Amino acid sequence: MRILITGAGGFVGRHLCAHLAVAEPDAALIGTTWLPGETAHPALYESRRIDLVDEHAARALVDACRPQTIYHLAAQAFVPRSFEEPWETLENNIRAQLNIIRACLALDIRPRILVVSSAEIYGSAAPSHLPMNESAPIRPANPYSVSKVAQDMLALQYHLSHDLPIMRARPFNHIGPGQNARFVAPAFGLQIANIEEKRGEAVIYVGNLSAKRDFTDVRDIVRGYHLIAARGKAGEAYNIASGVARSIKSLLDTLLGLSTVEIETRIDPARLRPVDVPEIRGDASKLREDTGWQPRLSFKETLRDVLMDCRQRVQRGET
Repeated sequence: MRILITGAGGFVGRHLCAHLAVAEPDAALIGTTWLPGETAHPALYESRRIDLVDEHAARALVDACRPQTIYHLAAQAFVPRSFEEPWETLENNIRAQLNIIRACLALDIRPRILVVSSAEIYGSAAPSHLPMNESAPIRPANPYSVSKVAQDMLALQYHLSHDLPIMRARPFNHIGPGQNARFVAPAFGLQIANIEEKRGEAVIYVGNLSAKRDFTDVRDIVRGYHLIAARGKAGEAYNIASGVARSIKSLLDTLLGLSTVEIETRIDPARLRPVDVPEIRGDASKLREDTGWQPRLSFKETLRDVLMDCRQRVQRGET
């Protein structure tokens, strides 16, 4: 079996490569990278640096690989950047996916395709409407979530119009070791790790601590991706969520509780989003019913691994 993983050099992509290397030991894993600094996971049979927004390059990639399964992860995924560069986010996320799907049609191949959408498409919901299942109203609150709505609906459209075996994953917030420092858990973790090394004052700078998110370990997320690609029903969308909403404050408090030093917290206005969603909590019962997926790693275990990873980064001088 040949498996194509777009965005294989990213945070989630590298964890997916590691998971598939164990779960599909006989498969040839082909991955794409694009951003500077991204490196191929050692589990990959082949790695290609490619701009998937380039239609001809995307078609040549699919033609060369002829995959039986495609995991389409490649995307601009940082919400604050989508406010700064909305068209960049829309073009990158929509065109890359279209190019992959149209390449399959042009080459007359029918791989099982997992398109990674996002729970961001649901936007804000009244407490009485939580947890959100796959039938929840779509209310995007930022340009990134608009791009994910488009990806999600295009995946459904091409399934309906061309009978392609495309599934959609709607992951809620995922965290874990290796995540970019722009995201909340490693942003806190790196500040803590630097303070433990006595680099700077014992103060951690934070944004909105009241927002509540449904956090799942990235290693449980990618296991969900694999199960959807292998057992999911074509055309369906699947939430991947813990079902528990935790505040950013509880995330910070857990990390601080794992620290070896006393640390003060202060609000940094620059870290506040122009628009924020008060609470997100997902219902993954459909995923459980169709694939048997359940999260395995606890919130504290995940944050312990995040902090350990941040300490190692600081020791290596990466921040």
